[in-house]
Amino acid sequence: MLPEGIPDYLCLRPALEVFARSEETQSQSHIKPLHRYIALRLVLEGGFLPDEVTPHPPLRYRRVAGGSLLEFDPAAETSAEKTVIGGLRTKGIDVVVTKPDLGPVLAVSVKGTGGAFRNLTNRMEEAIGDCTNIHIMYPGLVYGLLSLIRANRSTTPGISGNDTCLLCEKEPPTVVMSVRRYHSVLANLTGRKFVRNDHSRYEAVGLLLVEAQGDLTGAIHDGFPPTDDLLAFRSFFRTLYECYDLRYPYVAANMAAARRAAWAERSPALDVLQTGLGDEHPSVLGYVPRVA
Repeated sequence: MLPEGIPDYLCLRPALEVFARSEETQSQSHIKPLHRYIALRLVLEGGFLPDEVTPHPPLRYRRVAGGSLLEFDPAAETSAEKTVIGGLRTKGIDVVVTKPDLGPVLAVSVKGTGGAFRNLTNRMEEAIGDCTNIHIMYPGLVYGLLSLIRANRSTTPGISGNDTCLLCEKEPPTVVMSVRRYHSVLANLTGRKFVRNDHSRYEAVGLLLVEAQGDLTGAIHDGFPPTDDLLAFRSFFRTLYECYDLRYPYVAANMAAARRAAWAERSPALDVLQTGLGDEHPSVLGYVPRVA
């Protein structure tokens, strides 16, 4: 439980716990908390302005002499999804950063799979089509894909073979072949760096196996993918920011609006983090706020 005054989904694990525990997949209620986490992180760590991010996070900012002040404001939060015009059709994307006069510049799609892992091929086709569609219209848009898989264990009562992610009869647990095959496909869909590169590749892809049993519920399974893997979550946001900086502030150095903001140390939001989470708040968050 996060301290009072701090948004529920400022940290990753509470958002992943909702995904891991949910049986409802049609309404997207199981994945919406992760959208909120991403929106918050893109502002706090990424330096994008709250009004540029959809869904709007519970944050406001104001310019003062000597910097930009950031503060939490629950009334500012929305659950909206932005519709982006693609080259072939419109597409509602989970989290989008839109810059005035530039249009959509960064976006993240989130896909969650709780079972029926033999059908992951459908996810592969969907991922390729979505990416191609958006990049045809906006080749400069920095596009990330986060794919969540519920790490159902074979030793859990009631889990069928098709819904099993981890074979646990031996230690360490083994990831089933259907998920490994899915990983291989995603690894070939990431790493797009320049605007003239293949439209069907994302700038960054992250694959998370989310524990779904006992005290581990909501934790990221640390055995797969490895920490140095192309799809490791630890590098996902860093890659998005690097691609954005290469595409926009680097090319348009004279356009202040293209640069990512850095928040004044005396920002009320940073004071809340310091008070509520202590000096170690970056390790609790899992990332470091972008401070001037």
